[in-house]
Order: sequence, then structure tokens, then C-alpha cells
Amino acid sequence: MKAVVFAYHNVGVRCLKVLLARGVEVALVVSHEDNPAETIWFESVAALCREHGIACVTPDDPNSPALFAQIQALQPDFIFSFYYRHMLPAALLALARCGAYNMHGSLLPKYRGRVPVNWAVLHGETETGATLHQMTEKPDAGAIIAQTAVPILPDDTAYDVFGKLTVAAEQTLWNALPALLAGDAPHLQNELSKGSYFGARTPEYGRVDWTKPAQAVYNLHRAVAPPYPGAFTEIRGKKLVIGDARLGPLARADLPPGLAVLDDVILGICGDGRTLDIRTLFCEGRAISPQELQMLLKNK
Repeated sequence: MKAVVFAYHNVGVRCLKVLLARGVEVALVVSHEDNPAETIWFESVAALCREHGIACVTPDDPNSPALFAQIQALQPDFIFSFYYRHMLPAALLALARCGAYNMHGSLLPKYRGRVPVNWAVLHGETETGATLHQMTEKPDAGAIIAQTAVPILPDDTAYDVFGKLTVAAEQTLWNALPALLAGDAPHLQNELSKGSYFGARTPEYGRVDWTKPAQAVYNLHRAVAPPYPGAFTEIRGKKLVIGDARLGPLARADLPPGLAVLDDVILGICGDGRTLDIRTLFCEGRAISPQELQMLLKNK
């Protein structure tokens, strides 16, 4: 069986390795150029292709006629997408003789769309997973082939969950691939009415609203904690980014919402009076001490 693979990020690397281990001929990989403005904390699909002598291209637009012609000439049995960041056009999907399949980072139909891990953590979910599904013109709407669930523990950040999800994606593809290649994999209905679609997030979405309950603020921190841009607040025009924090056991209804320093400990006072114990706080890329924060608070 011959496949064309659209892949990026850790899930792209691990799932591509599964295809190779299962004996699939990968005729072409389509990936992305790394964005110099983005923190690259994940593995490289392009490096894996170089290691295995697989042709890899990084077009700006997957809708380009040149890419369509290149894939059409290869006559692939399958097209796979593993954390590739663009939607693939229906005409391109139709080039796969045996079907086109995507690995999505949620338990579909929940959290369709962009950055599903971050959204799941933000909403306080206790479980998510990886779903292999058929690609259609509508995003994350095709039939479900297989799913693997992973837990989201109370203090897990999105980075922690993404590590679990990478393993879940590898397991899902490994277990489903034999039946998929044989043409007898189950295609289960993706009941869209039981889930929701979510869009992309920007760094501005990390701004903390201290009037919200502590659990909501903590979920925001966990959803965007480093290596993502981080939850942030501003004092005197300075951007302060939360690096590490825990939901505090204290209630301080006597203090207004916002940052505070008590007994040399940085706290985030939330709208319900509960606190965040902020263990690391960054200002302009540098961790600052409780004493430095105290000076900022005095002068604001």
C-alpha cells in the first residue's frame, strides 16, 4: 500500500513511524516550514524524512495545482493527515484510492477544530484522547475509525496532556492500521450534535481575568502554560506571565482580585476569594522574585 502523508509536530513523527513499521510505502510527506516566531519544542517530521530517505515538501498552500499534480501522479492508496495545520481540499482527498484519514487530538465529536487539547484543559475536562477518522470537506466530521482515551489529571498542563495524546495517537493508528489496509475497518458515525467546534487561540486569549473563580483561572493557566505563551496579566505596562502555579488552599476574601505578595509568596487572588499559588512568574522573559513583584505593586 502506498500513502501520501501530511504531517507535523510530535504526532506527525510518531504516526509516520507507525506507517513505516507496518510496512506502508510512504511516497511523499507534506509538512510545514518551522515558524521562527514559534517556540519549537516538538520533533521534526522533515528530519525523520531525511533519516529515512523520504521525499518531503513544505508548500505554503496545500491547494496549489503543483502539489495536486504531484500527488495525482503518485496514485496513492491512502492519504493521511497527522497534525498538519491546513484543511485539505476535497479534490485532493479524492485522489486516495482507499480513502483519506486524519488523526485528531480529541474524542470526536467533542472538540472538533483547532488546538483541541488546549480547549479541553481550559474547559476542565477530565478526559480526552486521539481519534482516527475519515477526512471530508467539513473539518473533523468524517466517520470514526478508532479512538484511544487518556486522562487529564487535576494539575496537568496542556503540554502534559499532549505527551499522553502523542502516545494515544500512536496506539490508535497501530491498532487500526491492519484493518484499514485490509479494507475492513469499521466506520462509525461521527455524531456531530454531541460535540462542538472550536477555533484557533491567540496569545491574547491568555489574559487573566482575576474576577473569575480560581478554578477557571487555574484551568486557563494549565491550558496555555509554557511551552505555550502562558497566562498573563499586566502591571504598569509590564507583562507578567505565569510559569508555574497550583490551585491554592487559601481563601482571601479580604483582598481584591489580582496579584499579591503575602509572606514572600506570590498569590493570585481570584473572584471567589480562592487563590493561585504562583511558583514562577516571568517579567520580560525573566523570573522575578516576590520582592520584585512587591515593588511593582507598590508603584502601580
